[in-house]
Order: sequence, then structure tokens, then C-alpha cells
Amino acid sequence: MNRILVLNPKGGSGKTTIATNLASYYACQGVGTALLDYDPQGSSARWASQRHEDLPPVHCVNACAKTNTAMTRSWYLRVPPGTEQMIIDAPAGVTGAKLQEFLRNVDAILIPVMPSSIDVHAMAKFIQELLLQGKVKQRGIKVGIVANRVKAKTNAYRALMQFLSTLKLPFITSIRDSQYYVAAADMGIGVHEISGKMLENDKEQWHKLYEWLQDSEQNYESDSDFLQTGHLSYHQHT
Repeated sequence: MNRILVLNPKGGSGKTTIATNLASYYACQGVGTALLDYDPQGSSARWASQRHEDLPPVHCVNACAKTNTAMTRSWYLRVPPGTEQMIIDAPAGVTGAKLQEFLRNVDAILIPVMPSSIDVHAMAKFIQELLLQGKVKQRGIKVGIVANRVKAKTNAYRALMQFLSTLKLPFITSIRDSQYYVAAADMGIGVHEISGKMLENDKEQWHKLYEWLQDSEQNYESDSDFLQTGHLSYHQHT
């Protein structure tokens, strides 16, 4: 089973957008897919509840929900036999021992980041914790960054791209700010399940993410290289 953790230190970064669109994509490929929602807001679980029964199934577990007293939590969190892809929507602000729990047996980490100085600085500090305390490189965990809810022709987006180019971690793709994602969330589907030429460019951006997740090669620089460049101020580019 391949386990993908969607993680960010602050709320509002679009973790659920990444998690749900990945889940629906894999399900539509005929892949056994599970979606675990650890975010107290329950947005991924809410998305799954809106998914029509005629669509390819996504097994969703609301990990923050209270379980029946007769049901052990470990049993509740089990996924069906044959599950090949597990996507984990983590809560915001996970650090320390809780972060270590989420990193156990994870194959890949996706970090969505918004084009704002607050989000960028939070992400840079968080990546340092992943590298130094989480030891993701030593564990063989792939880590990639996704620019989320972007408007490509803005100064904020250009500044974000320049900043991300200084980091020694893979920048995978950009997901634009679009009402299509809002509509998809309301229907419990992914954008690739929506037909129309207007979404062709969006689907191409998502395919970069799918391909990166399939690629087993590691492209890390050393931790010290990241720590030297990762402190570069976002404001130097704005």
C-alpha cells in the first residue's frame, strides 16, 4: 500500500483540495483508494459524504469522529483489503511527537503552499522540522511542494516561484485558484471528473503530480544545503 500524507503547518492551505482530488483520481483509475481525514474540520469526510454511489468508490474514514464505545479505534481506522492508495489529510499545525506519528510508514509527503508571505515563512520553518526532526530523507520519504490556489500573472505568484526555486526540495506543480474546485468539492468529485476544455490546463498540472508520485526516485539535496538556502526571505522577491 502506498501512503501519501498531505501536510501543512497552517490552515487554509488547500490540503483537502489536494487530498480529495488525488483520492478521486486514483479511484477513477480502478485503484483501491482510502481517504483518512484527521483534520478536525472534517472537510475531506464531508467531501466523501457528497460523492454519489454510482461513482468509483473512495473509502473514507473520519479519524476525528467519535467512535462507538463497542468499537476499538484501531478497528475503526482500518481500510478495506485491496487498498492500494491511502491519502491522509492531516490537521494543521502538527509538530513534535504528533508529527512523528504521522510520519510512520509514510511513502510521500505533499506540502501545499499558498502565495503569501505568511504561508511561505510557515512552510520554510516546517520543512526544517521535517528534515531535522522528522528525518524524512533517512526514512526514504519523498517530499514535494505544490503551489495551491494561485493566480499565475500576479506578483505574489512570481515571488512564490522565485522563493521555491531556492529550496532543495522538488516543486511539483501549481494548482490555480478556480471555482471549479469549489463545485467539485460540493459534488464529491475531482476536477478530472468534470468534462470541458476549460479544465484541460488544470488537468495537465495535476498529471505532473500523479507522475511525480509514481516516480520512486529521490531527488534530495543535503539537509545542510536546504538550511542554507531555505531561510531566504520571501520579501526579497516581492
